[in-house]
Amino acid sequence: MAGVTTAETAAALPQGWGVDNAYMPLRDVLLAKPDNFKWLPMNSISRHTFANMEKMGLHFDKQKAMSQHRQMVDIYERRGICTHFIEVDEGLHYSIFARDSSFMTPWGAVIASIQTPARQRDFGVAARFYLKAGIPIWNWVSAGFFEGGDFVIVRPSVVMLGYAGDRSTMEGAEQVAGWMRAKGWEAITVPIPPQFVHMDAVVVMLGKDVALVCTDALELYALDWLKGHGVRFIDVPYRECVKLGGNVVYLGDETIISMAHNKALNERLRAEGFTVEAPEFDMFTLGGGGVHCACHELRRDPAS
Repeated sequence: MAGVTTAETAAALPQGWGVDNAYMPLRDVLLAKPDNFKWLPMNSISRHTFANMEKMGLHFDKQKAMSQHRQMVDIYERRGICTHFIEVDEGLHYSIFARDSSFMTPWGAVIASIQTPARQRDFGVAARFYLKAGIPIWNWVSAGFFEGGDFVIVRPSVVMLGYAGDRSTMEGAEQVAGWMRAKGWEAITVPIPPQFVHMDAVVVMLGKDVALVCTDALELYALDWLKGHGVRFIDVPYRECVKLGGNVVYLGDETIISMAHNKALNERLRAEGFTVEAPEFDMFTLGGGGVHCACHELRRDPAS
């Protein structure tokens, strides 16, 4: 990959893989099949589910989960987005949340390092996917821990990286930030409260200059930094964010995959002019991840 120095050369990667923005049309997406998924007390969200199962009458329904995942996949396919899948591994129950184990840059994929013991081997199925698909792996996280849900491309050449400590750590976030700065990108690392798990429950871009933001989760300097880059906020209340309300996927062309339980947010997004697809997804949100957690962009049209 010698000579690849700016985001604008993303399309020059082998087979054209790469992402240099969060707002151009999505062309290829990485998912994982839900065959081996079940609820485990894996993060603050799923631990809350387990603590309230009896009082709230909650239970995991495997057939319902399979159907809900199919609804999500159908949306991508109906809109002409090519779907790719991490292979099912009988020992990995949470690899369904494909965003955690890797993330895409203009120079290829980065294989993440996951701190949660039951997920530490997720890197293996992620790496296997990229190697089989012939998609270049640019780097591997080796300092501390860092997961793909904490990597947010704000605009071409600008990224925000989060860390809650019990998932991504400061050391991991700073390692990735250093790689991005070496390529001429601006990078800021921001601590977030652990109840949000990842930055993609706090900040999700919905276009070139607008984002869903849980302003309750970020310190003023981080909010000011986003505003300084011209980002307009659609604020998501704390109560909705800790239930993954802001964990949506922007497909490009003013279209969003949200989730059915986001009733108030979905109406607000429609009022803003977005087309909102809202599949049922509670079998996964109660288990700790939303539709954004369940995917990762492999290729968007380059911003250039």
